[in-house]
Amino acid sequence: MTTDLTTVLAGARLLPVLTVPSAATAGPLADSLAAGGARCAEVTFRTPDAERVLKTMAAHGGLAVGAGTVLTPEQAERAVAAGARFVVSPGYDEEVIAKCRELRVPVVPGIATATELMRALKAGLDIVKLFPAEPLGGLRALRALAAPFPAVRFVPTGGIDATRLTAYLADRAVLAVGGSWMATAAHLERGDYHEIRRLTADAVDRSTT
Repeated sequence: MTTDLTTVLAGARLLPVLTVPSAATAGPLADSLAAGGARCAEVTFRTPDAERVLKTMAAHGGLAVGAGTVLTPEQAERAVAAGARFVVSPGYDEEVIAKCRELRVPVVPGIATATELMRALKAGLDIVKLFPAEPLGGLRALRALAAPFPAVRFVPTGGIDATRLTAYLADRAVLAVGGSWMATAAHLERGDYHEIRRLTADAVDRSTT
């Protein structure tokens, strides 16, 4: 690969995870996240407009934008064509990983067990997404998985909010934390970009202290 996730994130430890129903909100959303201090974002492929959202946000220039909830090689290809600088999957899929390597973009597969983690290591991947982090047991589960694999860095995502962010980031095994609380579907439906900016700024502050 030409680069890795650490380089793409450029030291940012906060990864807003975005499910955006309409591309019309993508520009103001990118503005709000960047104004709040975010340097990256993950646009999930869960909505019909996901590609257009990703393309708009990638063109913004103030954020390193990746694609999330990528389930197939075809989705990975479409995401990269739309401007995704990295790809995140909820699970471990060899075909998605192979396609991302072909496309020369970092891929972060989701894992929930030691077996899946060993498969990722065997494939040469040492950054994985722990998903769904909180339902799996939160920090206790992460630390238990990390103990036998000291070289692995985790991006825990799923059920994490601002109150748990600092605790996760204090663990040396955690590269960054993904979360959706900064820009929810309700915020976007209301057009509450001021609140998105405020929540993002708060999260960025927590992630840098």
